[in-house]
Amino acid sequence: MKLTRRHALAATAAAVAAPSLFAQSAFPSRTVRLVVPYPPGGSSDIIARAIQPLLQDGLKQTVVVENKAGANGNLGTDFVAKSAADGHTFVLCDVGALAITPSVYTKLPFDPSKDLRGVTMLAYSPHLLVVHPSVPANNLKELVALSKQKDLNFAVTATGSAPHLAGVALQRAVGARWEYVPYKGGIQAIQDTVGGQTQILMNGMLATLPHVQSGKLKLLGVSKRSRMPLIGDTPTIAEQGVPGFESGTWQGVLVPKATPQAVVDKLNAELVRAIRHPDVRARLAGQGAEVVTMTPQEQDQFFAQERQRWAKVVTAANIRLD
Repeated sequence: MKLTRRHALAATAAAVAAPSLFAQSAFPSRTVRLVVPYPPGGSSDIIARAIQPLLQDGLKQTVVVENKAGANGNLGTDFVAKSAADGHTFVLCDVGALAITPSVYTKLPFDPSKDLRGVTMLAYSPHLLVVHPSVPANNLKELVALSKQKDLNFAVTATGSAPHLAGVALQRAVGARWEYVPYKGGIQAIQDTVGGQTQILMNGMLATLPHVQSGKLKLLGVSKRSRMPLIGDTPTIAEQGVPGFESGTWQGVLVPKATPQAVVDKLNAELVRAIRHPDVRARLAGQGAEVVTMTPQEQDQFFAQERQRWAKVVTAANIRLD
């Protein structure tokens, strides 16, 4: 039988598309590991466990949330970066914090921009500036004045973390004086501030708001450009003398760099579907988190912009870790 040019072109196109279609149809073929590189109870962990049942239904495979904490999220993220690039292992983390990592650590076992690629952003929640109720300050101006009169400890989730850099940026902007106390995660930092061992905390709203609502922490400001009805008349940090100040936690998902595009696209679709579910959206909104999704390309661009932004703060503050 004579093969026409049209038939030949069709056969070639089918051959080229076949591997991609196969990869998409074969994924996932076993249990999926959703790695959270922080201790349980933080913003990433809250979101991971909120979407896990819906993601499991969509992928039609068991999805296991694994907390692999350590080294400011680098331990679990490195594990994913070195995992098989087949979509069965991915990391859900603070993408903003991950963008800071290359500027802070002199010896990083992986390169986020070379070893990982974005799948989608999931949610954004601003940082809350809070203090222990015993601290005699009710706004940023009073806190700055107090910091010049007595020693104050500022709890941070880890050296070089997004809340730490936000605190440094704020301190430089207002001329405050406080000492940073690093922890191994947001929950430990919150617990010690609730207990009074540290006086000041800047942390993601998702994990911190419940302690404000219970009266265990006093809220002084929010790092968002506009006020949030959820927290009443609390002014933004920008309104309190730091124009344009904005920071927060950007929760997103990344996979090993070589993961096939078809697999990335499928993960993107299922993750977006899960995070946009009305129940999940309402639950997160009630805790101060806004659902924000992106294409893989948009997330990679965001990562690059955040990396440039925070590199300037890291350099100015001379924060370097081995």
